[in-house]
Amino acid sequence: QVQVAESGGGLVQPGGSLRLSCAASGIMSAIRIMGWYRQAPGNQREWVADIRSGDTTNYAESVKGRFTISRDNANNTLWLQMNNLKPEDTALYYCKIVSIWSKEYWGQGTQVTVSS
Repeated sequence: QVQVAESGGGLVQPGGSLRLSCAASGIMSAIRIMGWYRQAPGNQREWVADIRSGDTTNYAESVKGRFTISRDNANNTLWLQMNNLKPEDTALYYCKIVSIWSKEYWGQGTQVTVSS
């Protein structure tokens, strides 16, 4: 059974940092894309960053230069280092995994709150 679990969220002051983790298990095929999305109350879920085969990384303009995505291929683990956090980064952050067969797997999310 496939399991995707995010962790590392919390409450942080503006300008602070958090590191999110995503652990995936039970995926029997190779992974093509691992990514982070977020959803703030009242908003649609939006793409934040992803990392693809060959470790190519992509970022939304709103987080470029502040967030860094990385992965451990051997252990199907994904991270998101978030620096210089802003109140507008407050959201439920989700991990999404796409297999080589284009099957998608989502975690339940981890809450990030940026507030003084």
